[in-house]
Amino acid sequence: MYTGVHPFIVTVCAMPMENADQQVLKQLTNWVSDGQASWLCTVVKTWGSSPRPIGSLLCCNSQGHLAGSLSGGCIEEDLLDKLQDGTMARDTPEVLVYGVTQAETEKLGLPCGGQLHVVVEPFPDKRHLPVLEQVLSRLEARNCIERTVDIATGDMTVENRQRFQHLRFNGEFSNTSVAGEKSMTQTYGPRYQLVLIGCGQVSQYLAEMAKALDYHVIVCDPREHLMEQWPVEGIQLITGMPDDVVRAQANDQFSAIIALTHDPRIDDMGLMEALTTQAYFIGAMGSRKTSENRRKRLKQLDLTDAQINRLHAPVGLPIGSKTPAEIAIAILAQLTALRSEKIESLTADYRKVPA
Repeated sequence: MYTGVHPFIVTVCAMPMENADQQVLKQLTNWVSDGQASWLCTVVKTWGSSPRPIGSLLCCNSQGHLAGSLSGGCIEEDLLDKLQDGTMARDTPEVLVYGVTQAETEKLGLPCGGQLHVVVEPFPDKRHLPVLEQVLSRLEARNCIERTVDIATGDMTVENRQRFQHLRFNGEFSNTSVAGEKSMTQTYGPRYQLVLIGCGQVSQYLAEMAKALDYHVIVCDPREHLMEQWPVEGIQLITGMPDDVVRAQANDQFSAIIALTHDPRIDDMGLMEALTTQAYFIGAMGSRKTSENRRKRLKQLDLTDAQINRLHAPVGLPIGSKTPAEIAIAILAQLTALRSEKIESLTADYRKVPA
């Protein structure tokens, strides 16, 4: 993977209670307002291992400045070169696919088997500035807003939403289309995410169900041979150690982290890191005896009693679940109950802020 530092990259980090999309869109709006030709790039589909999830944003301008990330550094430099030399997305949006060939994957340093489909939208003038300002105003109030783009023409509409919805891409993933045949609809706003440690059967059921509840789901597991067999589409897969993934992806109040491998060498690494984060829920699968042994091990890892007491183990409501699907239902029921309390708490806190 490309690890060099581009001299013009503006790093955008998602801080707790802030929205990374908001930071990218704000930068884009500033550039457009200043009359700088700019582009907005959105990941609309992934295949295999993907450093960044569907819906990830990057904006750039004609001077070579970037904000946001599409791949963690793999394709950004190549994309910027294409935009600056005028070979794509000059007047209307285009769809760009990375990782089609093995040679391209190796050249760009994409994860093994990984593909990224990216919609690139040009903003050559201030025509869409009112729409961008409307989106930002909605995000500043911590509300959701949906934007739909006609890929052939670049025309866009926006509509207020009450909750986050997954990105939708209508049409074929090719660079040819006529007006109305291909479109992208994306919701911006606060979103909950679920980090699953382990790619077993329970994780598969849980990921599928959680996706339907509008969670962004990340599955991490260092066992590459198992990750290659993952069957559920639309899930961000990261082949790596769970403590690294938790540290980089889940240190905020909108994240839930659940260990599901039954392998303490993997689960404990992720939990050791998770219990020090701001995640609103941390759980681990296992029997009562297994859970008690896990707590003893965590105690030996210099975690405090207060940190260990944050752990929900055995995870899930006690509904007598036995099968992987039933276990997933029990876990999601517990998450839903606690998430509802969390939403009410955050809403109350927000209302206390002076206008």
